[in-house]
Amino acid sequence: MTPAPTLASFRRIVVKVGSSLLVDRAKGALKRDWLAALIEDIAALHKRGADVIVVSSGAIALGRTLLALPKGPLKLEDSQAAAAIGQIGLARAWSETLSAHGMVAGQILLTLGDTEERRRYLNARATLGRLMTLRAVPVVNENDTVATSEIRYGDNDRLAARVATMASADLLILLSDIEGFYTAPPQDDPAATLIPVVERITPQIEAMAGGAGSELSRGGMRTKIEAGRIATTSGTHMVIADGRVAHPIRRIAEGAPCTWFLTPSNPVAARKIWITGSLEPKGAVIVDAGAAAALKRGKSLLPAGVRAVEGRFARGDCVVIRDGAGAELGRGLVAYDAADAVRIIGRRSSDIERLLGAPGRAVMVHRDDMTLAGD
Repeated sequence: MTPAPTLASFRRIVVKVGSSLLVDRAKGALKRDWLAALIEDIAALHKRGADVIVVSSGAIALGRTLLALPKGPLKLEDSQAAAAIGQIGLARAWSETLSAHGMVAGQILLTLGDTEERRRYLNARATLGRLMTLRAVPVVNENDTVATSEIRYGDNDRLAARVATMASADLLILLSDIEGFYTAPPQDDPAATLIPVVERITPQIEAMAGGAGSELSRGGMRTKIEAGRIATTSGTHMVIADGRVAHPIRRIAEGAPCTWFLTPSNPVAARKIWITGSLEPKGAVIVDAGAAAALKRGKSLLPAGVRAVEGRFARGDCVVIRDGAGAELGRGLVAYDAADAVRIIGRRSSDIERLLGAPGRAVMVHRDDMTLAGD
């Protein structure tokens, strides 16, 4: 069997925290001691230079207590109201506990469209990237105040996987109320055994997944397997570990029982495959010799290096990057609509606001959103 990776090898980590771990069901209050121990683990990752993103549930669970809503399933409007109330306390708790270790929290609320629609995806990805460049810790949750059953994830396992993909994370940690993935639901089968490493998610693995988890949770092992498929397809390793204990991330590093889901790829390679093979180009940008040389050195494509654009494309569309002779240099996701691109080609990035009347991206195609021939 392939050995499990070591936690120290990962540089960008998404940590998903569920409601049942974070909220005391009986009191309807945050488990502050548990959260403080988790933050110590996150601080250790952050101190060694890793980027950390938190995907946190708990807003509805907190808000329903403050609103004295009855136990059991909530009506949509009650869930939205509870989320609006609970999100304030949830954000405050993360901000204060991270601040105690010298870290700054940044709140991001996402809906399904923010990860599925390319333009909104690029906006969210850019915000995540900038926060991490500034060494802040993004704290992400689904925007339950506006999400409806038709436009929601419904669980934060899959949201966390989408966030990991969006951020090009190399590891997704799902902290759960179970030690890992078993051959069968252990509450139903006493003979079930923990699987320490899943090299590939097969139909047999999917068949082992059970149903929903605790009362506060909207997910279960099935959604975790779906999250694993999203993550590993995008080049992100995933681990399911017991989050009920203090210092759950430290325990992973120390070799505590858990389940690793492996990927044969990495986020950069997976993203390049997606751009190259899965997206139909909507146009082209023609670059000068200086820009072509800069691209080969790993630089982003700046407006100053673009000599012409072809086609009718929108921001976030895939475009072909060509040199003056028409040879294809690569492909990438363009940061401007075609009409705006025409207005800024050949100009410095500092001129963009004056030319367009509003601030814009400094690059035409970012290096992270580009694949070159030979990559």
